[in-house]
Parts: sequence; C-alpha cells; structure tokens
Amino acid sequence: MDANRRVIEQFRAGGEIEGMHRDRLLLLTTTGRKSGNPYTTPMMFHRLDPDRVIVIASDIGAPTHPDWYLNLAANPTVTVEVGTEKYQARAIPTAGPERTHLWTMLKSHYPFFADHEAKTDRTIPVVVLERAESYSPGT
Repeated sequence: MDANRRVIEQFRAGGEIEGMHRDRLLLLTTTGRKSGNPYTTPMMFHRLDPDRVIVIASDIGAPTHPDWYLNLAANPTVTVEVGTEKYQARAIPTAGPERTHLWTMLKSHYPFFADHEAKTDRTIPVVVLERAESYSPGT
C-alpha cells in the first residue's frame, strides 16, 4: 500500500515516478463495492484512441481478480487520471472476439502479459475505459 501511495503522490505532483514510465501509467479511482469509498490504484494502460484506454486486470497472474476490477464490475463509473487530464469514464469489461482481439494485441506489444496468463487459470479481464465527461484538473 505504501508503494501505491508514493506512486499516486509522485504522479499527481507531475514529477518522475520511481521505476515506472509515466507515459504508460494512469490512476484509476473506483468505488468500493462494499464500503462505497473511493479507491485509487496506479496501473499501466494502453491507449486505443483519445476517448478510450485499456487496462488489464492481470495482477501479475494472481489466482483471483484484483479488488479494483471487482469494484468496477459492481459500479462501472470510474475516474481516470492520465497525464494532466482527469475525467469520468465508464468501465466496459470486454468479452468474446473483442476481448480475444485486444488481448492478442496487448500480448504482442507487452509480452510479459503472456507470462501473467500462464500463471493463472482465470481469464484475465481486459477493460475499456471510455471517457464520459471531462472536468478540470483539481476538481
């Protein structure tokens, strides 16, 4: 948790992020499915177009889905912070041919996802975050 807090602080401060490529990192805020509280998680993303990015719930091949994914499955309205932008988005878990296409593309760009896939029996969720509305930084 302390590592995530440090990354979140560094990201929001606009500086270097220890051990990470800033241009591949976003902050995703979900609503806790049990508590109703906001939870922010730093994660890698892949941009599809200006209004859609993909996040991957691989959790390095853990046997269960990460909490952030379970939260957005329960409430798909999320907040995305990428670069200097902050906006609301709708989280859309992919399925069928769309998921297969995106997963294959992601593994070709980022081969380590194949290692994550090999470590688990679950299907790793691929989620599209689609911009809902923009609002100013600092809100």
